[in-house]
Amino acid sequence: MNQFDWDNLRVFLGVARARSALEASHTLGVDQSTISRRMKRLEADIGSKLFDRTSQGHRLTSAGHRLLEHVEKLESTLTAVESDVFGDNMALTGEIRLGATEAFGSYFLAPHLAHFCTRHPSITVDLLPMPRSVNLSKREADASVTIDRPTTDSFVTSKLTPYRLLPYATADYLRQQGPIRDVSDLASLRWIDYVDDLLFTDQQVSLRKWLPSARSFLRSTSVIAQFQAARSGLGIALLPCFLASREPGLVPVLPDVVDVTRDFWLVAPAERRELARIKALWDYLRRVTELNQDFLMGQSAEIQWVP
Repeated sequence: MNQFDWDNLRVFLGVARARSALEASHTLGVDQSTISRRMKRLEADIGSKLFDRTSQGHRLTSAGHRLLEHVEKLESTLTAVESDVFGDNMALTGEIRLGATEAFGSYFLAPHLAHFCTRHPSITVDLLPMPRSVNLSKREADASVTIDRPTTDSFVTSKLTPYRLLPYATADYLRQQGPIRDVSDLASLRWIDYVDDLLFTDQQVSLRKWLPSARSFLRSTSVIAQFQAARSGLGIALLPCFLASREPGLVPVLPDVVDVTRDFWLVAPAERRELARIKALWDYLRRVTELNQDFLMGQSAEIQWVP
């Protein structure tokens, strides 16, 4: 054990979670050949095969599952050491990986995080805007902004902010449709929507749930793709106000009638939440969203910035 390379455990953890040496190489910033070499060395040190290599990727063996359980406990312990022992010496230094929904991460969080990093030059933020939920249990991120409220006690969860969605289309398209007086008039329009069987959460607002009498002519798993399609002037889409309100080519439809709101939740594993740099980002995001309540609820098209 004196010759055991503990850094190999970090690589093992990355491969186990990604289930692929190639994907782990992207996450860890290590080339794939190095990962393969380290895994062979780790298996030789332990004396057991840790992965079965299949066409679908790397599948843990029984020995691999046992090792994973211990390494995840070790990871949690090291995180606690970083927080409790090093304390203020590492308070505002290091890396933070933040998961977020695709549009909120790309269109709202990204510019605010640039301001945060300017205020804290020793912190690096990796922003992961995705059309799916980030898996915090697999350590894909240190924290996440999600529309699903986690039910597990192992996470610290806080309601971040409500946000509003409205139907948006171009003025030219709406002029071609005749008067739209109430929600029932929307059913005959050309709708752009989600792919129902590929929704990643029940909290996503699909046309089937909100306006079942309407029919979509274009569907996408990406709300940004829906936004771009609506901008083309060929249809209408139900979009978050923070995404569409600043687009001069789009007009909200029935803003005084339609009331579709959802909530964003800020989530982190309990041991990560205690890190000072995570706390700093956590508090900053709460302040930013509080300042931008009108913008997120579609009552203003102006973004507010933390002074």
